[in-house]
Amino acid sequence: MRQRRGHAIMVAFPFQGHITPYMNLAMKLASKGFLVTFVHLEFIHHKLLSSLSEPDPFTMARKSGLDIRYTTISDGFPIDHDRVDDKYWEFMLLNFWIRVDEFVGKLIRSSDPDLVPFLVTDTLFTWQTAVAEKHNLLKVSFWTEPALVFSLAYHVQLLRENGHFPCKDHVEEEINYVDGVKSVNTKDLMPYLKECRSRTLVHKVQMKAFDEVKKADFILHNTVYELESGILSALNKIQPNYAVGPISFSRNLPASVTRTLWSESDCSVWLRSKPPGSVLYISFGSSLQDSKQIVGEIAYGLLLSKVSFVWVVREDADLPSSFRDEITERGLVVPWCNQIKVLSDPAVGGFLTHCGWNSVLESMWCGVPMICHPLDYDQPTNRKLVVDDWKVGINLCEGGCVEREEVCEKMDGFMNGGVSERLRKEMKKVREKLHDALENDGSSEANFEQFVKDLKAKLAANAE
Repeated sequence: MRQRRGHAIMVAFPFQGHITPYMNLAMKLASKGFLVTFVHLEFIHHKLLSSLSEPDPFTMARKSGLDIRYTTISDGFPIDHDRVDDKYWEFMLLNFWIRVDEFVGKLIRSSDPDLVPFLVTDTLFTWQTAVAEKHNLLKVSFWTEPALVFSLAYHVQLLRENGHFPCKDHVEEEINYVDGVKSVNTKDLMPYLKECRSRTLVHKVQMKAFDEVKKADFILHNTVYELESGILSALNKIQPNYAVGPISFSRNLPASVTRTLWSESDCSVWLRSKPPGSVLYISFGSSLQDSKQIVGEIAYGLLLSKVSFVWVVREDADLPSSFRDEITERGLVVPWCNQIKVLSDPAVGGFLTHCGWNSVLESMWCGVPMICHPLDYDQPTNRKLVVDDWKVGINLCEGGCVEREEVCEKMDGFMNGGVSERLRKEMKKVREKLHDALENDGSSEANFEQFVKDLKAKLAANAE
């Protein structure tokens, strides 16, 4: 009997922090013999075109032998529409699945009948079940944040039963009843689980997404088993969960695939002029922005300190008017850069970060300790892992207020004081766990191989 080939249909979630690991997952699947159809939303495709000349980000991947087809789908809004408004996300929550359904149906009808299609979606998409059931497809859900965040949202009914959902604002209590989670304080919960955010659209999307993921056939996690073993083992009692991260550092994948939506500044020449470990790298990601007041306090804290730095500052950010003139040779301000390249540079000794999960993984992969300044989403919970559990970072400010004097003190102590030695010792252990997980006999590689085996078996059964 002729063996039928699996066909992964992947629609990317339109945020940089999700796109990066998702594109790497596409290449990883293709490297295992699957055909992959990778779909960007049209407005994301236009952003890519503005930052590079190659219209297809997988051209080099195909030249290396990977079977990845690239296409786009419209979300129904003009290219220049502001996609942070509620109207847009209300549509994505309620109606976008209709467009995906039409796309998937047309793709299946035009495909080789020897292909067995299946869906691979970002966990935060809320249409997976509706589309999969209509077309009789298996469902693979890809979670791009730590397993701790997943487990807390997954067990939201248990939180509700214990009076922690929606969690009352400014209340600090320990949650120690979620299987696999040793303990987490309510102050470290994701903001969308808090009372003040319980009526927001972000809250609705998250809750709907976690209703959907409970119907998935397989769940992939962009984390490492050794870092979150208790949580992943507990989740595995309920559904098939596989820790396969950090997916962006998987071996034998094309390095030339463009995953960023912005043009990158080259910091290498400037960094070469600095002593080893002397530069603080600063970036708060692509999606969120601090208030003008907080950005100002961080800027003045930098000026007061003696620390050299590279600061990724979005073009619409409000830096103090004289800041760029005063930093002279000690600081470099850029709109965007290749973060891995900067973190890998010998001159970089620390990372002031918003604690987005990609940034946390990249910092740990490169062995760079962190100063944590979480803003939203999963970031407060990620901070808890970095500072309290793994002890590879410190908080920027211990209280709720960011003030320049404390910023200066923390930066100087972090880069030049004894605290850096303690952090580097712990970071070395964590870095080894990440690197070991992606060795041929490592846990993440073994988990991915097991996932592929389980997926192929279920696809074969589903195709009969």
